[in-house]
Amino acid sequence: MKNRKRTLVLAGTAAALVATLVAAPPAPAAPAAPAAQAAPKLASVHGGGTISFPYSAKDDIRFTVDAESTPWTRPFPAPGGEKGLPTDARGRVTISHHFAESGFTATGEAEVDCLVTGGHTATLTAVVTSSNVGWDGKRIGISVQDGRGGEPDRVGFSWAVANVDVKPDGTVAAGTVGTCMAPAPFTEVTKGGYKVTPAPLAPQPKP
Repeated sequence: MKNRKRTLVLAGTAAALVATLVAAPPAPAAPAAPAAQAAPKLASVHGGGTISFPYSAKDDIRFTVDAESTPWTRPFPAPGGEKGLPTDARGRVTISHHFAESGFTATGEAEVDCLVTGGHTATLTAVVTSSNVGWDGKRIGISVQDGRGGEPDRVGFSWAVANVDVKPDGTVAAGTVGTCMAPAPFTEVTKGGYKVTPAPLAPQPKP
């Protein structure tokens, strides 16, 4: 009889323990490790196209652009330039202009040094590294608009109709182009196209 009572007592204790475990709230989970900070989104422009330029309607003018933002990677010695600029960039621009009347094709390649975006429009500059028209070492400015809703892509460039420097004596010279300086995209792309990936300016690097 004693053994039977002991068995009943143990059985009751076990049942109570099981009930307590089932009813008890789960232990709080260990705090998750902090997620790694996401890398900032970077701007870019990629593509190529033929444009329609009204002052050279018969000519074949093409631009290829492959540019990516690389913020704060081009330091310069002037005060405040030790870290570079948030618009620093890398990439390449190629230009081809075939003159229908003469049959001559002007060509050039340039290394991108600056890129900034706003919406679906990008402005970039590049320094010519090789050309057959004596532009080596010259900085050029190009703007690209990624057309949306059926609108065509567009391109603007810092020569031909823009950036003329009129001197006080009335003489005219081509103006210099500063980093990321280019006119609005004033020509339409008739063949090909461009993809603009916009991004806000990168935050300043920590000291």
